[in-house]
Amino acid sequence: MCGIAGLYGLGDRLDADPAVIDAMCQRIEHRGPDDRGVFRHPIGHIGMQRLSIIDIATGHQPIHNEDRTVWIVFNGEIYNFRDLRRELESAGHIFTTHTDTECIVHGYEQWGEGVFERLRGMFGVAILDIAQNKLVLGRDRLGKKPLYYTTLADGTLAFGSELKCLAVVPGFRAKVSSQATHDYFALGYVPAPASIYEGVYKLPPAHVLVAQHGQVSLRRYWQLVFGPKWTDDEPTLQRRLLEQLEDAVRVRLVSDVPFGAFLSGGLDSSVVAALMARNMAQPVKTFSIGFREERFNELPAARAVARHIGADHTELVVEADAVSTLKDLVWYFDEPFGDSSSVPTHLVSKLAAGHVKMVLSGDGGDELFAGYERYAKYQKLLTLRRSSLGLGGPLLRTAAAVAPGTLGVRLSRIATRMALPYPDDYISSVALANSDDLRLILAPEFQRADPYSSIRRHFLDANIPDPMERILNGDMATYLSDDILVKVDRMTMANSLEARAPLLDHVLLEFAARLPFDLKLRDGKGKYLFRRVAEELLPASVLNKPKQGFAIPIAHWLRHDLRELMRDTINSRRFSERGVFNVEGVNLCMDRHLAGTHDNSEILWLTLTYEMWAQRFLDQADGLSGVALQSPAASLIPA
Repeated sequence: MCGIAGLYGLGDRLDADPAVIDAMCQRIEHRGPDDRGVFRHPIGHIGMQRLSIIDIATGHQPIHNEDRTVWIVFNGEIYNFRDLRRELESAGHIFTTHTDTECIVHGYEQWGEGVFERLRGMFGVAILDIAQNKLVLGRDRLGKKPLYYTTLADGTLAFGSELKCLAVVPGFRAKVSSQATHDYFALGYVPAPASIYEGVYKLPPAHVLVAQHGQVSLRRYWQLVFGPKWTDDEPTLQRRLLEQLEDAVRVRLVSDVPFGAFLSGGLDSSVVAALMARNMAQPVKTFSIGFREERFNELPAARAVARHIGADHTELVVEADAVSTLKDLVWYFDEPFGDSSSVPTHLVSKLAAGHVKMVLSGDGGDELFAGYERYAKYQKLLTLRRSSLGLGGPLLRTAAAVAPGTLGVRLSRIATRMALPYPDDYISSVALANSDDLRLILAPEFQRADPYSSIRRHFLDANIPDPMERILNGDMATYLSDDILVKVDRMTMANSLEARAPLLDHVLLEFAARLPFDLKLRDGKGKYLFRRVAEELLPASVLNKPKQGFAIPIAHWLRHDLRELMRDTINSRRFSERGVFNVEGVNLCMDRHLAGTHDNSEILWLTLTYEMWAQRFLDQADGLSGVALQSPAASLIPA
């Protein structure tokens, strides 16, 4: 795991200060503090910061092919690299290291851009093909590893694992996108391919970018297919699922450094930890955090799992300085990010990094096996719509008008959703803010008539006939990729820790996508078949525990720990002059929340983190620049 960066001349030659690539790498040193490597050529410069996990002694990057015409920098891990190596060696390729990185170099020689379809793992890759004067960028299927790029006025294509390393490139201009700002406040993240800055893009998951002779093209190389469905009986599919899960975990246990597992106490991370224990000779090192507030604390469940599997367990009850933690998070995310579970993710990463350099996590189980409660609710909504012959919405609105208290509110919400077309009826349930909220807190320039235009297309795949499976596919393409995986990458990398997600193994994904949906969501409860597998691995107390999620007491923090920071930020001159906010509306939200009459924690968290990001990256002199350029030794620059 590491961070990569580079520059490429679209005019077939790069005109850049040779010190810039070092400055780009310096900005992402936290991603890989063990080593830095840079290669400079007249057509492009590439560099990386390495966190050494595999082949520590000889895994220095950039790595090249036999005749030094193909160079690569690589962020991630390839789990089938040994199989690829045997195939490539039999084809005559000569290896000089034992790294997974070198397999991509020779794989590119052998299969060209088709190499990415053969990789099992997570990756952000840059290949500089000197013989063809070409730059190739590739990103893994789900977007576990980040990769940003932009083109500058002088014909330079700049790329990097994080936005902050692009900011030191001369000619980089950061203009905040009003559409991306709106999307952030609606969803809590900026969906790919956009970034918060106009003209700066995320390479979408499962895509390859090719730049050559002034042209830039993108191609998708993988798409999850939800059929044909498996026809085996349930016991057979349960056995096959266990085999797939065990294989996905087993291939991720290859490491030359100490490793462990995040253990939240939830079902997904518990299954991963249990499968690790079945495949390791030594006890699994597990890491958990908890809070004093009981409804946010899953430590008892985590302890039960740790005892059950014989883990070497480490835990921490968080007494965090919320202010300093939030300021740290703003720096590592680069762009506004509104998922408050980034706080516990950062804290458990920090805890684990004191003991190991790599962890396995349980991310992805909810999207893969329909675990979120919202899936069951949406299935009920579809059933209600079909059974009411279109009259469900009006009838519910009538009932809501006369129903008492919270029942009336719930009926009104259901009626509102039923009035929306697909997929807005679903997206509205996962959005962090609705149109009324956005009109209240945002200045007119940042409001949009269509709040979901940036992500709707991901829920409209005509090749997926089942609307519930279209929902799963849409969530994987949006919320999973641009929220969950961003959170895990940035928070682990902030602590120089690698995270591997076996439940998001693409081989497992392709198997699970073909399971009949009834084996995922049954009788209003998600993860049906996954739970049956878990019964073989975990204690009953964990299997029957209600889902909590990895959350923090955000409403309480905003009324106490973060109260003064929030007040000072929202009442500051910079906030009022930012031009993004309807200051009167934000103050109304804040006053109501502090008075305890409303829970406006989501809106206020989004507002606070956005403004803290703006102050850090737009207002401060060192936010988007400030890294001194130091000329490299002449010997590092090839003739």
